[in-house]
Amino acid sequence: MKKTLLSLTFIFLSVAAFTQYTVRLVVTNSATKKLEDIYATGTFNNWNPNDAGYKLKPFGGTRKAIVLKNVAPGHYEFKFTRGSFEKVETAANGTEIDNHIIEVSADTTMEFFIKGWKDDYPDKVKPFTATEQVSLMDSAFFIPQLNRTRKIWIYLPKSYNQTKGKAYPVLYMQDGQNLFNERTAAFGEWGIDECLDSLSNVLHKECIVIGIENGGDKRMTEYNPFDSKYGKGEGAQYVDFLAQTLKPYIDKQYRTLKDPAHTYIAGSSMGAIISLYAMLKYSNVFGAVGVFSPSFQVVPQMYDEVQKTKWTTNPRFFFYAGNKESETMVNDMKKMTDLISTKSKYDIREVTFPLGQHNEETWRRYFPEFYRWLVR
Repeated sequence: MKKTLLSLTFIFLSVAAFTQYTVRLVVTNSATKKLEDIYATGTFNNWNPNDAGYKLKPFGGTRKAIVLKNVAPGHYEFKFTRGSFEKVETAANGTEIDNHIIEVSADTTMEFFIKGWKDDYPDKVKPFTATEQVSLMDSAFFIPQLNRTRKIWIYLPKSYNQTKGKAYPVLYMQDGQNLFNERTAAFGEWGIDECLDSLSNVLHKECIVIGIENGGDKRMTEYNPFDSKYGKGEGAQYVDFLAQTLKPYIDKQYRTLKDPAHTYIAGSSMGAIISLYAMLKYSNVFGAVGVFSPSFQVVPQMYDEVQKTKWTTNPRFFFYAGNKESETMVNDMKKMTDLISTKSKYDIREVTFPLGQHNEETWRRYFPEFYRWLVR
């Protein structure tokens, strides 16, 4: 009898684990731009603002809708755009709104009225919050490996221009427009400059930070070494650019500590994926990596990549994930850290936050812990 009950319990739990639901998102109307295409973007598609698979379809009258099938139970966040974050939905007065949240535990239909779009308010200028330590190093730095250009920002410590001959570690970070300045950040900034200014007074250690703007509509391919539904992967060429073009330029133009022990790389979401890949491919260049909220569900090939990679150095890994990001985020990260732990040489730090969401506000909260670990 006990065996039968255990079997029935196992079957019930197995069925529950694989239960999936249908979610219908309906936009009943929008205050403006009524005839333009609308996309859903969120944790379910890695915040891709113009994902053709998430374009809403006409649903009678002014309504548009999308039906998401086979959605696993869990917490999801999303917004609506018209194809880019420069055209994301807003409040009626043009101010930013919080993410929509849905807790999926059954078939669900949600209706929305879009009160405004970001580009309806072109004169609404965000505050300029970058400190004087931050500057735009180049507005069109050439990427020969991909034949395109990119904005590059640089943070120089306060002591950089006050001392002669002192060299500094360098941290290379993805999604550079979100690191220092509210004016350039779509959903808030990390506050890297203010954080490092404060920590330098406590730790007495300083660091140069290089912020590389993401590729906009090419972000999902540039930050992916592998082909996916988003297109042909360009990640290999992108990390070649970081290691072979950008780093040599920075080392030539600025006083840097050039060895891997003082060269770091970090990013969030898909930026975390490409940062991890860069250190795997160039462990002789990057000695430590910050992996914030990695999108392993988009790039599961990274597990095999880590499995087959043999490193002779002692690479350092900082992993962060929040429990409120997706149903699998923390478990996916744990699978990766367990895999790395089978290697013979590594230094790893793993952090989770029960209330952590997939956004800059949360990453800003945990950047100081990453930096303290980095320069300890």
